Amino acid sequence: MRGDIGNLRHIVDWYSSVFELIDMRSFSNLWFWIALAVIWSTASHWVIGVPWDMVMRARKTKTAQAQIDLETLVRINSNRILYIVGQSGLLIAGFSFFVITVLLLLGFVYDREFAQAVFLLGFPMGVVSLLSVSTARKIRVHALEGDVLIKYMIRHRLFVQLIGILAIFATALWGMLQNMSSSALGG
Repeated sequence: MRGDIGNLRHIVDWYSSVFELIDMRSFSNLWFWIALAVIWSTASHWVIGVPWDMVMRARKTKTAQAQIDLETLVRINSNRILYIVGQSGLLIAGFSFFVITVLLLLGFVYDREFAQAVFLLGFPMGVVSLLSVSTARKIRVHALEGDVLIKYMIRHRLFVQLIGILAIFATALWGMLQNMSSSALGG
């Protein structure tokens, strides 16, 4: 019986040591970094709502059906994006700027780490959303199809990935700074 209690204390001490080491704040929380990776992986995979494997299949196979499927799905998603922007784009933009501004002020003026973390997730995704609207407009205005459409999709994905790289780098730097300053201050 005594050995069981000693064993239990050892386990409890181990858990408290781990939680002290990890510190369950935003930038030291594993779930934040998993969410960051999932968000950017998803943004890179779904180009204007079209799965990337579909773009690659149309590019590599050069079959008529793969090209028709891609063009149809791009047309549907581009029209959907532009319809939403046309119907409530101003309202969405106003609300988005309000939320981003509140997060910016709470995070970097009032030093709330959770708001900083959400801002560093949301602001770059807002840029990606604006990029998607711009690409959807170009696709509709120029009635893109075939290899030109694939080229625009590849270019859009490249820009999304560049934004993602910059966002992940900035978030990692800011997160490390926050974690180092927090541990230097003792809490």
